Amino acid sequence: MVIDLTGQQEEHDSHSLLIGYCLWIFGFTGSHRFYYGKPVSGTIWFLTGGLVGIGWFIDLFLIPSMDRAADRRYPPGRYSYDLAWILLTFLGVFGVHRFYLGKWFSGLIYLLTGGLLLIGVVWDFWTLNEQVAEANRI
Repeated sequence: MVIDLTGQQEEHDSHSLLIGYCLWIFGFTGSHRFYYGKPVSGTIWFLTGGLVGIGWFIDLFLIPSMDRAADRRYPPGRYSYDLAWILLTFLGVFGVHRFYLGKWFSGLIYLLTGGLLLIGVVWDFWTLNEQVAEANRI
């Protein structure tokens, strides 16, 4: 929520609730938590199968609050968080998400090295929201 100069509260929607629930289907991998900017718990979910499925089920009810928190934390702008995440998830090894964000050099390196042998792709799962926010500030 943003308060403009007239004192009016203005909502912005940087992350999609629908995409959050679609990623929740694969929640035992932590994908929805990475999407909403929670890389530490996303990694824990990935390593423990969503805390043996219990945390995964609880997240079904927590996703709306994670969505609101991500909307407050990450400003909207020229680049879509949703599209960047889709590109990373399905084409990250080719660096397509980096090309989308205007990072041509690192995109080319990812393309030629398989996302720096997947290590770069893992790094981007941890940092993509911040990368998009930074690109939106420029």
